Amino acid sequence: MDRKWKWVLSSGALLVIFLGRMTTALEVPLDLPQPPTITHQSPKDFIIDPRENILIYCEAKGKPHPSFSWTRNGTHFDVEKDSKVLMKPSSGTLVIDISGEKAEAYEGIYQCTARNEHGTAVSNNIIIRQSRSPLWSKERKEAIMVQVGVSLVLQCRPPAGLPPPIIFWMDNNFQRLPQNTRVSQALNGDLYFSNVLLDDTRNDYICYARFPHTQTIQQKQPITVKVLDMDAINETVAAMYNYTNNLFVDSPSGERRPSFMAPLGRSSTQMALRGGVLELECIAEGLPTPEVSWYKESGDLPSSRMSFHNFQKTLKIADVMEADAGDYRCTAKNSLGSAHHTIKVNVKAAPFWISAPRNLILAPKETGILTCMVSGDPKPQIAWSVNGVPVEDSPKDMSRKVEDDTVILSDVQTGSSAVYQCNASNEFGYLLANAFVNVLAEAPRVLTPPNNVYQVITNNPAFLDCASFGSPIPTITWFKDSQTSILNKDPYVIHNNGTLEINVAQSLNSGKYTCIASNNLGTKENHVYLEVKEPTRILAQPEYMVVQRNRKAVFECKVKHDPTLIPTMNWLKDNGELPDDERFLVDTDSLTINDVTEEDEGTYTCVMNTTLDQDSASAMLTVVEEPDPPTDLELTDQRERSVQLTWIPGDEHNSPTQKFLVQYEDLLHQAGVWHNLTEEEGTKTTAHLDLSPYAYYSFRVLALNHVGYSQPSQPSRQYRTNPAAPDVNPTDVQGVGTEHNNLVISWKELTGLQSNGPGLQYKVNWRQKDVEEDWSSETVANASKYVVSGTPTFVPYEVKVQAVNEYGNGPAPEAVVGYSGEDVPMSAPESVQVLVQNGTLAEVHWEPVLTSMVRGRLQGYKVSYWRERSLHQAEAQQEEQQVLAFSGNRTDGRLPGLKPYSLYTLNIRVVNGKGEGPPSPNHNFETPEGVPGPPSFLRIKNTNMDSLTLEWGPPQDNNGRLTGYTLKYQPVNNSNELGPVEEMTFPANETTITLADLKYSTRYKFYFNAKTIKGSGPTITEEAITIMDEAFIQQPIVDVVKGYTEPHLPISPITQSLRPQFHKVHPIGSAFTNVNSSVVGEEGAVISWEYFGPDKNVYVEYIVENSKEDWTKEFVNGSSGSQTYLIKGLKPGTSYRVRVVVKDHSEATIHSTEELVITLPAMKSNQVDLATQGWFIGLMCAIALLILVLLIICFIKRNKGGKYPVKEKEDAHQDPEIQPMKDDDGTFGEYSDTEDHKPLKGSRTPSNGTVKRDDSDDSLVDYGEGGDGQFNEDGSFIGQYSGKKEKDTHEGNESSEAPSPVNAMNSFV
Repeated sequence: MDRKWKWVLSSGALLVIFLGRMTTALEVPLDLPQPPTITHQSPKDFIIDPRENILIYCEAKGKPHPSFSWTRNGTHFDVEKDSKVLMKPSSGTLVIDISGEKAEAYEGIYQCTARNEHGTAVSNNIIIRQSRSPLWSKERKEAIMVQVGVSLVLQCRPPAGLPPPIIFWMDNNFQRLPQNTRVSQALNGDLYFSNVLLDDTRNDYICYARFPHTQTIQQKQPITVKVLDMDAINETVAAMYNYTNNLFVDSPSGERRPSFMAPLGRSSTQMALRGGVLELECIAEGLPTPEVSWYKESGDLPSSRMSFHNFQKTLKIADVMEADAGDYRCTAKNSLGSAHHTIKVNVKAAPFWISAPRNLILAPKETGILTCMVSGDPKPQIAWSVNGVPVEDSPKDMSRKVEDDTVILSDVQTGSSAVYQCNASNEFGYLLANAFVNVLAEAPRVLTPPNNVYQVITNNPAFLDCASFGSPIPTITWFKDSQTSILNKDPYVIHNNGTLEINVAQSLNSGKYTCIASNNLGTKENHVYLEVKEPTRILAQPEYMVVQRNRKAVFECKVKHDPTLIPTMNWLKDNGELPDDERFLVDTDSLTINDVTEEDEGTYTCVMNTTLDQDSASAMLTVVEEPDPPTDLELTDQRERSVQLTWIPGDEHNSPTQKFLVQYEDLLHQAGVWHNLTEEEGTKTTAHLDLSPYAYYSFRVLALNHVGYSQPSQPSRQYRTNPAAPDVNPTDVQGVGTEHNNLVISWKELTGLQSNGPGLQYKVNWRQKDVEEDWSSETVANASKYVVSGTPTFVPYEVKVQAVNEYGNGPAPEAVVGYSGEDVPMSAPESVQVLVQNGTLAEVHWEPVLTSMVRGRLQGYKVSYWRERSLHQAEAQQEEQQVLAFSGNRTDGRLPGLKPYSLYTLNIRVVNGKGEGPPSPNHNFETPEGVPGPPSFLRIKNTNMDSLTLEWGPPQDNNGRLTGYTLKYQPVNNSNELGPVEEMTFPANETTITLADLKYSTRYKFYFNAKTIKGSGPTITEEAITIMDEAFIQQPIVDVVKGYTEPHLPISPITQSLRPQFHKVHPIGSAFTNVNSSVVGEEGAVISWEYFGPDKNVYVEYIVENSKEDWTKEFVNGSSGSQTYLIKGLKPGTSYRVRVVVKDHSEATIHSTEELVITLPAMKSNQVDLATQGWFIGLMCAIALLILVLLIICFIKRNKGGKYPVKEKEDAHQDPEIQPMKDDDGTFGEYSDTEDHKPLKGSRTPSNGTVKRDDSDDSLVDYGEGGDGQFNEDGSFIGQYSGKKEKDTHEGNESSEAPSPVNAMNSFV
């Protein structure tokens, strides 16, 4: 970022302005008497154009207005006697009409005189000369013959003109001759050759002289130069002069050390005038061409005023100073040596002012001094004149004393006014100055206009003017805001001319200022005002931008400024105006460029101007785009299998090329299709390409930069390669049987480019592994497989495939082992045993099937089991069949997710790649008792001041023989602190209890569970509040499966709300706690929560995860306490986000739980392959045996697994008595149950609103595989034929959770 602060009234600028005021001659108001003052005159050396009238300026002022006269060549010039000369009215300017006259007649030295009654002023001597452009003298130029390698000078020598002409060399076609380090033009116009070449031969070396005043060009006669080699020179000269000896043999034509052609010798001198331009020149000859360098022996070269020209042969120093005198050495150097030349520079000086005399205004009786301080080399001579007359020739004046460069005037008298001239001269020029002495007696007057308002920016100097005049010179004093103290101390400074300076202006310096001018003749005052403004600042500057072509660029420029100043914002491009283009949009604080193009590149500057200051900031815009495509593709180093490709990169468009992509087209096999061949770095322009035989190649190249790929280049010429035998064989060779008596050999065919020649075929070889037999072979074309028939079942074979064409065979292929086809297994596992571990887990063991009976690749074993009935029930209620698959040659497996106190049946099949074998005989086993499930419901009824009634239902899953129920309850105060716990037990046949002696208007929390001999089941909770008056409060029924039910009893008119305002028991933070979810079947989910808010508009909302649709909303009765809700109709295999929200009357959400993610299991399907079943074959073979076949089908359906209806599991279901598996020894431990507690004071639930599962929970991953049917490393998988998946739900955040089988597989892949 380029940042520049520009202040219009900067301190430096103000200092320069102020010093100008201090050094300006004292001005006398024009209404007062004063001697003449020359205000304008022509330059000392005045060159005129002879075609125009001569205009000689002489203007002056004075009171009274002066009269004018002229001298010419030292004598009076009578203007009135020459009709061609006119003097302008009230002026001394001469206009000379030279029409019909020669301008030479008016050449000469002119001087103007302006006089009035108070004195006489004179002008400089003005030398009038006519400009001249003389013709070139006629001359005959002979051809110049030179030997190759020698030096040469072509002289120009133009005619002397006034002013001197400008020289340049051109040819006949007016084209400048090329110049370089070998050929260059000297300061005098000559053309120097350090050494000549044969190419320098030409006949039109022409020197031209241009005269600037007359705008004419003079041409010298063309010069012919013939450069010859040594033999040509000898023959030419011998023919001309009949000489037989060789000429120019000793001329320096070969390689040689440098020597100087100009200036000559080892040293020279040169004089320069102070303030002028010093030009030093060194031109050297030699072969090879020398290089010239410069340095100053006695010091450094002035880098700020120095420049090199003419290929460093000329050193130019501007604004010469005395310090530039000294010895300058130029050095010419080539590979053979060097040469040196020293130029001694002397600096002289025409007279120059140190202090010119100034006008004096004196009161009578005062004393004054005129000084004329000059310098120069040699020292100037000073001569004084009075009213144009030398002092020594003027009348004596006792009040005047002249001492060299000083005139002292003492005790002046009225009427002694005069004009004094100081003339300082030496041999290089002269200076002439007029200074008047005006004797006046005048009261003070203030020349600065009254009530001026000065404005300045904070922290900058302020200058308040008080220009005055009076004789004697008035004294100036300043006051601020009518204060009595005089301002002449820090931070104020009063200058000699009366100006008041404030070094660093601040806002407190604003106000009214008064200046008073006084002398012995009177007093005058003036008022001015100062306003200090805040500076303009750019707060947000434009930033450097790199923009792609046709995109948009936005430069920001936000500014702060003084509110009383009117700002104007301007945008510049490269310090010029913005293009007149509608794509450039200027806003108050930004510049937008739409559809950027390459022409928009540059530096953009925002400039904020006010009347006092400005600020600016700049930023660059770089436009980038895809590179241009490479060009000029060329193929070189052409070989049988390779070629070299070269190209020329295209324009990068400000984004460096990162890489080049080389593509090829095979016109023989895939015309019109381009393939990537290789990549090269962005700095390379060559690629070595490896090629394949039997292809017609064309190549193209793409360039990539940061923006993207270029368009492809034009294709290269076609390059053809010769055919050859294949280099590679087919890949992906496999041998797999599709039937029990075949072997399918397959491979991936070669591409046309891989064929290497015409007539591509494949030689297929095979033989049975580990059997002594020869290879069988077959050759096929245009095929990717070959089928071998009549093979034994599942036997290993060695196979290989070789590529061949008309030019030979491919390399020897490697053999690959494959297997012929499989058949279904012939026998079932034997010795099936079941070891029951606990109520939910059993181990099954079996003897493996013999390999010969498997008849294929062993996939594993599939265990099918199902629950016949609960041991409570006498009649069978067969449930859905579950399937567990165990991969590999396993002999045991675990069956998780069993229900306690149940009768189960199982059988086992062996599985190979073809299918399943016959099942083993059914085996029955029983599971022991476990802990019961939660009670089906807990209702609170008949709530009074000190009593209430509890009603409950038995668990839906007893999991054994119920032994009774346990009730615990405790009060909850207003700060959510729990009181002492009361505990009660009830027999299994009890379903209701009335609690008495409770505290009135008190919240109670109840914990209730069922028991078997194995222990207590999960706890359900509820809350209620005793009332203050005789009223009935009906509590909603909480049903684990069915959700909410409405109260059954009518509500009394005086029923008190369960949520009285003065008895709210809110949890810390959200209105919801203990938010949990569980899946019920494949299309349902249960959400449970505890709510402590007063609003009743409670909704359950759910949405498919990652969906953009609206939330589905279902209304829930918004009672306080624990609640559950069953969401039905969900899609199997889909994940949902679920939350519970409370809304007000405007449907705005006021409370919300955190979102839960629920994933439903995928729908299970029956994938039994009917084509492999015996009943299908029997049905087709014998219709006469229809009754027998139907019995066989029923038997197979019962054993293979059908689609049976399954009762959905209940909400908050907890598998009882689950034994967690220990990975190290395969044993199982007992699961423990925990009670559900409300959070105590200060306690917290997990932040995500979910309950962490107990670490001892079993997972199906421990026993089998997921839904994809593949085997895990431990050899198990889980699957089932049909029906809905069951998953246990849970209630509360501490209840244990037992695993259940999910997604059982019904077939192997």
